[in-house]
Amino acid sequence: MSPARKSSTNTPLSDFADLKRALKKAAKETAAKLAQEQAERSAREAEQRAHELERELFKQAVGPVYAMAPNGRAVGSSATRPAPVPKLRQQDEASVLRESLSDEFDVESLLETDESLSFRRPEVGQDVTRKLRRGVWAVQGHLDLHGLRTDEARERVGAFLREAQTKGWRCVRVVHGKGLGSPGKLPVLKDKVRRWLVQSDRVLAFVQARGDDGGAGALVVLLNPGGKSPAPAKTSKTSK
Repeated sequence: MSPARKSSTNTPLSDFADLKRALKKAAKETAAKLAQEQAERSAREAEQRAHELERELFKQAVGPVYAMAPNGRAVGSSATRPAPVPKLRQQDEASVLRESLSDEFDVESLLETDESLSFRRPEVGQDVTRKLRRGVWAVQGHLDLHGLRTDEARERVGAFLREAQTKGWRCVRVVHGKGLGSPGKLPVLKDKVRRWLVQSDRVLAFVQARGDDGGAGALVVLLNPGGKSPAPAKTSKTSK
């Protein structure tokens, strides 16, 4: 047998072996793919059965559910909610009402009959007004009422006293003016400011300011922040 004939005889056998191996490999791959699909399908079915079991257990635990009878109320995000109650603002407004200052308050009987009509509460010693006149307490705050109407001035005075107590101020100056720009050149606010100050529990005493601090057009007021007893400052000069 010649070499050429031998080579032609072995070629079909080699091709058949390769085909057999390819078919075997394809069969393994197909089996693996089918097994994977079967496993995924089994997992999905198991998960679905678990969800159904959970729903069934929930229904058994809750019991029968019935729809509520309509009551005319809106349901959902469009339902109108009641407005929040501004408690802090109500408290502030109530405090302002309690501290409302009257223009008709009789203050004359409470003022000391001296040239400046000073004022001090009964628990405050006479030396306090003398020290106020000398400027023993340093002025820590200043309120100017020039150009204001009575209602505006009253509100400013009340707000100023509240602010002073919040900041812990002891001595302040309130400028009411001498009335030079008023009709008849009468000091409209002078008497009213004294009435308002006497009515406030925050005020311990007040005197007419010294000439360089406003004189007859201003008052130096000693306050009672937080109910503490008054104590003079170290400085003997009033700050402006």
